Amino acid sequence: MGQNSQLHPPAPCILVADDEPHVRRILSALLEASVYDVELVSDGLTAIDRIDGDAPFGLVILDLLMPGATGLEVLDRIRQLDHRRDIPVLILTAKGQDADRDEAYARGASDFITKPFSPKKLLGRIDELFQHA
Repeated sequence: MGQNSQLHPPAPCILVADDEPHVRRILSALLEASVYDVELVSDGLTAIDRIDGDAPFGLVILDLLMPGATGLEVLDRIRQLDHRRDIPVLILTAKGQDADRDEAYARGASDFITKPFSPKKLLGRIDELFQHA
């Protein structure tokens, strides 16, 4: 019998937008050690550029405070695009005030996690977002 490609579907791709190099490195190592492909960007304008394209992102992780465009501005752009509006968006930020959380959810965030974060909890939340997507 030949190999069944359905046993190993392509790994979902996650776009990570965070201006902190060490956070990008941690997320890349964590996600790639799991079942995910990862694309890293360091500012909001590059994130918007990637979102405007056709790359098959299954999830987006955004920091709130980034140069070029904020995470909320990137989130707004995602929700405006027909081919992206249903993608889960996880906000991962050190800016964890209730007002920030409320604003992110009001603008369409799927989840909101504050830094520092538990890698195990983050992976659990990501897995849940993919199951409900």
